Amino acid sequence: MHDQPHSRRFGLPTATALVMGNIIGGGIFLLPASVAPFGTLSLLSFVVLTLGAIALALVFGRLAERDPRTGGPYVHARAAFGDFAGFLSAWSYWTMTWVSNAALAVAAVGYVHVLVPGHDSKGVNLAVALLALWLPALANLAGTRWVGAVQLVSTVLKFIPLLFVAIVGLFFFDPHNLGSFNESGGSALGGVSAAAAILLYSYVGVESASMSAGEVRDPERNVGRASVLGTVGAAVVYLLGTVSVFGTVAHKDLVGSTAPFSDAVDAMFGGGWGPTLIALAAVVSIVGALNGWTLMSAQAPYAAARDGLFPAAFATRRRGVPTFGVIVGVLLASLLTVVNYTSGSSGLFEILVLITTFSATVPYLLAAGAQLYFLLSGRREEVRTGRFVRDLVLALAGFGFSFWLVAGAGYAAVYQGVLFLFAGVLVYVWMAARRTSRADGADPREGADARESADATEAVDVAVASPAVAAASPAVAVASPAAGSAVAADGVA
Repeated sequence: MHDQPHSRRFGLPTATALVMGNIIGGGIFLLPASVAPFGTLSLLSFVVLTLGAIALALVFGRLAERDPRTGGPYVHARAAFGDFAGFLSAWSYWTMTWVSNAALAVAAVGYVHVLVPGHDSKGVNLAVALLALWLPALANLAGTRWVGAVQLVSTVLKFIPLLFVAIVGLFFFDPHNLGSFNESGGSALGGVSAAAAILLYSYVGVESASMSAGEVRDPERNVGRASVLGTVGAAVVYLLGTVSVFGTVAHKDLVGSTAPFSDAVDAMFGGGWGPTLIALAAVVSIVGALNGWTLMSAQAPYAAARDGLFPAAFATRRRGVPTFGVIVGVLLASLLTVVNYTSGSSGLFEILVLITTFSATVPYLLAAGAQLYFLLSGRREEVRTGRFVRDLVLALAGFGFSFWLVAGAGYAAVYQGVLFLFAGVLVYVWMAARRTSRADGADPREGADARESADATEAVDVAVASPAVAAASPAVAVASPAAGSAVAADGVA
């Protein structure tokens, strides 16, 4: 049923590693100190957010059963609401990926200096940041086989020290180190919400398997499984790690800590080797996240380019990877990094990071909305009756979680993000005008041949796998049965 020319697809373990690796980047190493001022009720926030993230992961799995093509949130938004909604999803997601990659690369520099001290200068910092961007990009350009290998290895390597601290720390747990349940001084509900605002983006990346569904073997089953397993795996590390740090580092010290996991290791064993161990884990974690997010930065424009909503060059793919998208994404991230280190204008960098904070939420809202649309629009051929109530509850929970993400982003992030999102309208207008011009002057049979060729390169045999997809997406209806399944990638953090 799936395309054979490109056989290097992601299995369930690699797809799960992609999700886990993309969810967990470098932020986890500061997370316990970030939520310590709210007290142990922040653990309750973690649990609530985890349930919302799992609901969203299940929604992506259901959507992949309907349409298992590369592009995930974009594909489903376009199928439900048309080209414009699909474009906004792809544009927003693409913006988020390459800007956040620049932020990850800058974050890696600080950890590298812990491992190799004494070389702190703008030139060295810029070189390290660019190296952090381009090494994962080269792995991506080598093909999905290398992407998967790097993702699996980096995920294992970064989870060994994190799980070590999380599990061993429980044996050194001292309840006297905990602060009170509610350190904020306000209501417990207000404290939970305040902690949640900090933790909300801990689960960005839950969509990674869906975004690369075409590269996942048996995506109708494995996208949902990988999304849930990856989210649960990340949640276990988050929760156990935070509990262990809370119990090993005195609360008054934890609130002001800049390296809580390192402090926890030193509190358990002494010797001062904690910073080196955690810095190494952080570098590996960030490189793994960059490996996955570099692929994600190419998948959304690739899917949109197939449908004529992004420039056609983004549809170029080699060895299962949208190479043009990878190159453009890493170039834009590199440019932003250079600006950050050379212009001295940190304000610009902070504004763009705020934009990504909001941009991450747009595809989630549209995808959850698409699932609600499919469930409520009366298209019963696409909904299993026995699943209707369960899927409706999950879709509402996923939409609520996504809406909470928007609210937690803050006014500045929403304001800047909306402006940048609407700037993309100009790109949509340009691409729509070009498509209309070509349609008016082209032989309809040539257009059909071109679409069939594009679908063949994506290799998704949706017409065979799910008859409902043909009704949901006109582009799929023209795909030949030999097309097989779309190439998709594997996870980010």
